[in-house]
Amino acid sequence: MYLTISMNPTLQKIVCFSSITKDAVNRSRRHRFDVAGKGLNVCRVLSQLGKDAVHLTILGGETRPLFLEMSRREGIALQWVDSGIPIRFCYTLIDEGDGTVTELIENTQSVAAGTEERLREAYEDMLPKCGVVVIAGTKAGGLSGGLVPFMVRRAKETGRRVALDLWGGDLLKSLPYGPDVIKPNLTEFAATFFPEEAGTPGREQVRELCIRLCREYRCAVVLTRGTGAVWYAEGETFAEYPFVPAAEAVNTTGSGDAFTAGLVAALGEGQGLREAVAGGVRCGGLNAGFLQVGTIKA
Repeated sequence: MYLTISMNPTLQKIVCFSSITKDAVNRSRRHRFDVAGKGLNVCRVLSQLGKDAVHLTILGGETRPLFLEMSRREGIALQWVDSGIPIRFCYTLIDEGDGTVTELIENTQSVAAGTEERLREAYEDMLPKCGVVVIAGTKAGGLSGGLVPFMVRRAKETGRRVALDLWGGDLLKSLPYGPDVIKPNLTEFAATFFPEEAGTPGREQVRELCIRLCREYRCAVVLTRGTGAVWYAEGETFAEYPFVPAAEAVNTTGSGDAFTAGLVAALGEGQGLREAVAGGVRCGGLNAGFLQVGTIKA
């Protein structure tokens, strides 16, 4: 079983316009409303790939029953603990005139006292039932910097495979526990490992660091680059896999999460890293062809 985890769930509104004019009334052409969040998106796509997947998250507020019912309708297996705070809303604005996709993201409040303890207990209960753990995205306020490293440590101590789609302090503090694969995008990777540099580091600079990370932490590194080729490293090898665009891109939001699902699904089947990256690219491209965030099926 695949256990996906995110600690910042989202109710996602996607609104499409023929064009968007600032400081004016804009009427939408179409819209949709979904449960989302990086880990939940990964779980959805894993399920669509035929994998046994369950999602662990935190939920609270008056929209929690709605979130649970919408997840049930989609067939998303959900485990949750009470956060004591409302679920955030995020908005995707699509301008079909110029093809731009704009994300508006609400910050969350700090979780209620006791949330982290309940989450750790739920995680420990679920860990023996799963073979692969995927931790994705940011944490809600009030959750400690030790939470994600704890989850990685416990998973590796009990023989689970671990994939991390996150960056910053959560990634840096988790590396010593040996995650199997880390998958930030290049911008997140640069912000984590090259915080003092202006702009994006070059290929050779990234290659050297990726190889060093592979040696030091015995993990694979996969870096998505938007419409650029995916860079990946394992052992002493650094290579790239070409980006494959969707036949007709509708909404690229969530393509990174779909990529993560395709990647870990293939790794869980015992495929090599290049084949797993190919699976990720395929799922990311499929996601871009749908309006819904984090899906590979209509």
